[in-house]
Amino acid sequence: MRELVENDRIVGGITPEATAIAAKFYRTFVEGEVLETDAKTAEMAKLTENSFRDVNIAFANELSLICDKLDMDVWELIRLANRHPRVNILHPGCGVGGHCIAVDPWFIVDSAHEQARLIRTAREVNDKKPHYVVDQVKKIVAHISRPTIACLGLTFKPDIDDIRESPALEITKMLSDISGVKILAVEPNIKKLPTVLATCKNVILANLQEAISDADVLVVLVKHKKFIGISSDKVIDFVNC
Repeated sequence: MRELVENDRIVGGITPEATAIAAKFYRTFVEGEVLETDAKTAEMAKLTENSFRDVNIAFANELSLICDKLDMDVWELIRLANRHPRVNILHPGCGVGGHCIAVDPWFIVDSAHEQARLIRTAREVNDKKPHYVVDQVKKIVAHISRPTIACLGLTFKPDIDDIRESPALEITKMLSDISGVKILAVEPNIKKLPTVLATCKNVILANLQEAISDADVLVVLVKHKKFIGISSDKVIDFVNC
């Protein structure tokens, strides 16, 4: 709500008259600058903002894959590279979720398929990251008979209750398909399992202490404040908690 008032707004109408009327309305409550353009450019600006973020996240996620192959610490690498005054690499995660960033780039790709090669590749990198996470966990539990896996976090980013397009949710569902596995889903920001997990008989909603006590491995998928600093030799940390 604060951003609705304080942020700059891009307003584009079908006609110049429509743009002017809409912009006038926005200026009655927006404290930021109201920028007028046409409808097509306004829509493209929104898609561009989210595609820019997606590409930058993909760079970080790809670095994490490269560092895994080369046996390097991606967090240390990024920390050092970011000391450069014109470098600001984001932190890798389990993928990209949410109603905007995981969706909007595809509109650009669909509209300019041959030209949007970088945007498409970034989307593919981020879409594949959950599968990489699942493969890593499977390797670790392969020697455990009927493993109990605690998935820490289901939302698409820290400290919210929104699960839309969440890679953590996708990962948890894929892990639940392992034969003989029991999943402890730990999500402090929701009160019941999402429908996609509620139908799985081997998935239960648990608290953090239950997970630490009962799980064979703790897979950290979302960097919730409540997960930061967990001390256990059972942790598999994909978000640098």
